[in-house]
Amino acid sequence: MLRSLDNVIDDAINPGEGLTPTVVGTVVLVSQCGKRLYQRAAGYADRENKIPMSLDTLFRLSSVTKPFITAATGVLLEQGRFTLDDKVTRWLPWFTPALADGLQPSITIKHLLSHSAGLNYRFCEAPDGAYHRANISDGMDNSGLTIEENLRRVVALPLLFSPGSAIQYSVATDVLGVIIAKECGTDLATAIRTLVTEPLGMKHSGFAVSSSAKIAVPYMIDHDKQKRMGADEVVINAECGVIGGIHFSPSRAFDANAFQSGGAGMIGCAEDIERLLQVFKNGGSPLFSRETLNLLLTDRAGAKDYNPGWGFASSWQVLRNPTIADTPQSPGTIGWGGVYGHSWFIDFENNISTVILSNTALSELDGDFIEQIRDRIYAELLAKES
Repeated sequence: MLRSLDNVIDDAINPGEGLTPTVVGTVVLVSQCGKRLYQRAAGYADRENKIPMSLDTLFRLSSVTKPFITAATGVLLEQGRFTLDDKVTRWLPWFTPALADGLQPSITIKHLLSHSAGLNYRFCEAPDGAYHRANISDGMDNSGLTIEENLRRVVALPLLFSPGSAIQYSVATDVLGVIIAKECGTDLATAIRTLVTEPLGMKHSGFAVSSSAKIAVPYMIDHDKQKRMGADEVVINAECGVIGGIHFSPSRAFDANAFQSGGAGMIGCAEDIERLLQVFKNGGSPLFSRETLNLLLTDRAGAKDYNPGWGFASSWQVLRNPTIADTPQSPGTIGWGGVYGHSWFIDFENNISTVILSNTALSELDGDFIEQIRDRIYAELLAKES
């Protein structure tokens, strides 16, 4: 089934003479009703050394880390170890950032989960922004900071807005990761392993790997040409909202001493991501109940769309209006991506889950690769139904 996806992938990797490939390599998994409809590894994990992509290739997950943190949050909610309304200061008494007028409002677990805490990401700002001036890490560079040092720099800056009044994608998930670790009395890697990956039988997802690991080499598009990422790269794409530059340090994946970023620090394979998506798609089982899942799925963006046609819940978008969003997906679909070149979604109404991992930044933001795969999936499935 879904064989037309082969054409989309082939064209992305080899678009023809004079055209820039969208990705160097990719792994794509599509499931419906718990049945795998399509799986393919294509292109190169390491182009220069002619190492092909495989289904078990590891990737730097960037923001595909976030659903692991959301799942861990769900487990702790289920166990009654915290509630969405608990204040961050219960675990981090020093995390008391103030508004511009000096008022220090309460920030809760719910605010962190929904990115409504009033925090920001460095890459979301202009180059002269406060997070740039404070040299705050977004969790993908070799900053040399501890997580506490990084977050104390965040605390020293004014909040963008009163918590709960707006949505701004941010380092909130890093804060949430620290809280999860403190509640478990471990580091974040151990907490995620205990709460999420071990119960789900995942063996390939964590916060650092050995230098011999089967991990994809990262690439980027630079002046309409693909290039292998260097030791430290800054990728700017103003059209996609990356105005201040995303700082990438690929070697961070091999550094067990780098701070464990809940927002962007994990490494994993496509099969593990798909297994995690099945938890959300199947009512939370075996990690938590449907009631807890509903808390995680609640759209908290208020009256204003986060993106046209989309709201926002727990570090993922929630589809409100498919027409406005220009997508064939059903209302209630959730999804997100990762700046190393990834995307995922769950369409609950059609019982579809899709994982797209690539090794080319920023393919999930720039270009038609993700949208073409999505549209081909629905075109084929709807044609079959009719």
